[in-house]
Amino acid sequence: RNLRPDPECKGEDRVIQPTEDVFASEGDTVTLGCTFETTNPYPNLFWYRQEMGDFPKYMLRLTAKPPHPRLTVKLNKERNHLDLQISSAALTDSAVYYCALKPTLTVSPVTV
Repeated sequence: RNLRPDPECKGEDRVIQPTEDVFASEGDTVTLGCTFETTNPYPNLFWYRQEMGDFPKYMLRLTAKPPHPRLTVKLNKERNHLDLQISSAALTDSAVYYCALKPTLTVSPVTV
C-alpha cells in the first residue's frame, strides 16, 4: 500500500494534541483531548488507537455512534476542542490515542 497526502489537505488545518502520558486506575473515567485549527466550518474529526507494536487503527468519527457504550465524544466548536471520554477504564484500554482532522492520509492500493 502507498500512503499519500489527500489533495484537499490545506496547510492551515492542524491538530494539537498533548504529548504527556495519562494515567488512570481501573474503573476511572479518562478524558483525552485535542485542539484543532481549520477553515472548515464543519470539521471531520476522528480518533485512532495504536496498541504497542501495532499501527494506528481507526476508532471512531465525531458524527458516528461510538463503537462501545464506554466511549463518548464531545466537541466544543467555540474552543475548537474535541474530547474522547473513556468510562470504566480497563487495562485493555492502554494504548496511544490520536485525534485526526480530515483531510488526512489516505491509503491507495498498489499492485506488486
